Amino acid sequence: MGEGLSYRQAGVDIEAGDALVEAIKPLAKRTLRAEVLAGIGGFAALCEIPRKYKQPILVSGTDGVGTKLKLALALKRHTTIGIDLVAMCANDVLCQGAEPLFFLDYYVCEKLDVRVATDVVKGIAEGCEMAGCALIGGETAEHPKAFMEGEYDLAGFCVGVVEKDRIIDGRGIVPGDAVLGLASSGPHSNGYSLIRRIIGEEHLASELTDSLMEPTRIYAKPVLKLAGAMPVKGLAHITGGGLVGNVPRVLPQGTQAVLDKKKWPRHEIFRWLQNAGDVAEDEMLRVFNCGIGLVIVVAADKAEMAKMLLKREGELAYDIGHIEAHPGEPQCVVA
Repeated sequence: MGEGLSYRQAGVDIEAGDALVEAIKPLAKRTLRAEVLAGIGGFAALCEIPRKYKQPILVSGTDGVGTKLKLALALKRHTTIGIDLVAMCANDVLCQGAEPLFFLDYYVCEKLDVRVATDVVKGIAEGCEMAGCALIGGETAEHPKAFMEGEYDLAGFCVGVVEKDRIIDGRGIVPGDAVLGLASSGPHSNGYSLIRRIIGEEHLASELTDSLMEPTRIYAKPVLKLAGAMPVKGLAHITGGGLVGNVPRVLPQGTQAVLDKKKWPRHEIFRWLQNAGDVAEDEMLRVFNCGIGLVIVVAADKAEMAKMLLKREGELAYDIGHIEAHPGEPQCVVA
């Protein structure tokens, strides 16, 4: 009898998958925390809760990188998109005051290119180091004929931990509180469907691409140090929906955030996108972070100290507004 049909002939290369696992083991090893008991290679990963917590609460988040991935594929730039993946998850977990503990990724492609996949995981490992969390596992899958040739997709999952009485949930926010903004590195990982529509194919080889592929900032370490030094009332990760869509998510009933857009610089890339695409200002504020990647609410008398502490940790923090009383649903006004 003949050898018959193989899995490889059907489009799945088991040996390539094994080679990728071996390639990423040393990358993951660099991210390990003392709490990790078993990581890459098993059916599941094991991680203890850090013993410093008395009443630990687990906080989880999952996300992808949106159509920024389409730019990475078009430009063949795969080494930083993994940082974006970690950032989108770790920054969300951070908003509850949680320390990112571990991260898992899902990489799915039409046909596994070990070199490309390794570059992507290098970025994921780098992002985990920035966030202080361990890359303890993930999943790689080939889906023949389910993707365009050479394409892949990414998803991530992060678990963090916070002391129960240190959860940041916005409930203590009151009128008069200060609103601080941490600088973004650019569009981060949001609005790329609009960005790709604006730039078209002719700008893919221009200097714009460096700004557009700049990875999302990971705010975990400096903000956790801030929260350990002084009370932080609210944190908002500025993702899809911009400032006007995300800041209200941390505000209690009866309040609104009033922001002054003259109080922080707007990256040149945002000005270019707005002009080139003839995008209305309201739409810019609803789609992009417009230069602010994370919003922090603190008591007004703590604002200067907070900015000083954040500057010491390498973050650009701007005093961008304040909290006012407002009847009805929370909102964010940018003027």
